[in-house]
Amino acid sequence: MRIPNPENAVDEPVAPVNALVTGATGYIGGRLAPRLIARGHHTRVLVRTPEKLRDVPWADDAEICEGDLGDLESLRLACKGIDVLYYLVHAMGTSGSFADADRNNAWNVAQAAKEAGVGRIVYLGGLHPLDGELSPHLRSRAEVGEILHNSGVPTVILQAGVVIGSGSASFEMIRHLTNRLPVMTTPKWVHNRIQPIAVRDVLHYLLAAAELPTVANRSYDIGGPEVFTYGDMMKIYGDVAGLSRRRILVLPVLTPHLASLWIGFVTPLPRGLAMPLIESVQCEAIAHDHDIDQVISPPDGGLTTYRDAVTLALRSAEVGEIDTQWTTTTATDAPSDPLPSDPHWAGETVYVDRRSHECAVDAATLWRSVESVGQPTGWNEFPSAWPVVAPVEAEQVDAGQFVRLRTHLKVPGRAWLELRVTELADRRSRLDQRVVYFPNGLAGRMYWYSIAPIRAALFRGMLENIAATASSTSPASRGEPIEQE
Repeated sequence: MRIPNPENAVDEPVAPVNALVTGATGYIGGRLAPRLIARGHHTRVLVRTPEKLRDVPWADDAEICEGDLGDLESLRLACKGIDVLYYLVHAMGTSGSFADADRNNAWNVAQAAKEAGVGRIVYLGGLHPLDGELSPHLRSRAEVGEILHNSGVPTVILQAGVVIGSGSASFEMIRHLTNRLPVMTTPKWVHNRIQPIAVRDVLHYLLAAAELPTVANRSYDIGGPEVFTYGDMMKIYGDVAGLSRRRILVLPVLTPHLASLWIGFVTPLPRGLAMPLIESVQCEAIAHDHDIDQVISPPDGGLTTYRDAVTLALRSAEVGEIDTQWTTTTATDAPSDPLPSDPHWAGETVYVDRRSHECAVDAATLWRSVESVGQPTGWNEFPSAWPVVAPVEAEQVDAGQFVRLRTHLKVPGRAWLELRVTELADRRSRLDQRVVYFPNGLAGRMYWYSIAPIRAALFRGMLENIAATASSTSPASRGEPIEQE
């Protein structure tokens, strides 16, 4: 859809606005809402199930409104006093009814926004060819944009292609396919051109759209600085992820239906999601102009390259998985970071081995035994095998409580060992052990499972021997008096 732009807009910021975010529990909405709040905008979110936002760190700073786009009355209440409405909802089912649901939702939003005097609608749609047959989902997204544009409410339509960031469905399909398959059989659409965009850049445009003049009423293509084929994107992902070179074999007879069955088999993505994704990538998704630059300046430092976006997504997934296990999850600074609200199939594959052991010694004594881990005496188990296991380096140490060791294993993956000491009642303590392993490709997954018996014996023995060492060195075990507090 191309809608003429009647005038040029300026990109000077305006006063804080009252914003309504639909789809706040989704991938984009869950990242946009806290950033609107941080910019000083009063933010109201419309969700069907408010309980899903109970644990998000920004919930207390937002106005949470229960409702549904299919319920016109709840929309009328949600739109009262709103300056900018963000439409970030799209059905992803495989049945024909999804288009009817999208159409009905768009009509309801258009009517409620018009009645309430909403100043602007901002809609995130999809890049698509100007001519030719569109996939059912791209066609539905384009239709939603047309309904909103014709609503009588000024509407900014941002049309994006593949969004790169941990949790993005399109990116997760690239991640899981490339991670798991050294040799991939793909349909011919693997040679179609795609203009990916980093999620941080999508959010930049969405945030800036709240501050445009109300007369802005058209569609804008948004994309990153590069154009690739889908196959190139998978190969670059593999390179950034440190995988061996991926081979792609094109099978022209591989239909979208067969491809979705295959993806559902080899990746955690549900078939109901894989099918519309595959249908959509059959269409080339590139920006046809750069008109967006006339109204919204690019981010400071320029648009994010695809390679950098992948690097951020992989690093964010790794840090998120490691850092949030022992602490309460808080708001993230990087849009590419994973969120607890992301679906189960999102994020890099990670394997975790957890164990705990209670000790009849105080925490200080137990910690002294923990400090020997990673020293030349190594692991407190199988010392003769220490050089084979791995050298380690301490990435984080909270003296007396916690240590995270990065193990430099010569295996297809990255591994960390974490040990935490917790004080219990009656001069007892608990030692928690966690091994975190990020596999590289199929070989990394096979490695994790193949060493399961050795891993269990090694780390169970390590845990028990740390505790035994602590017990043997405690004052009580030597018959020494224990100071009373």
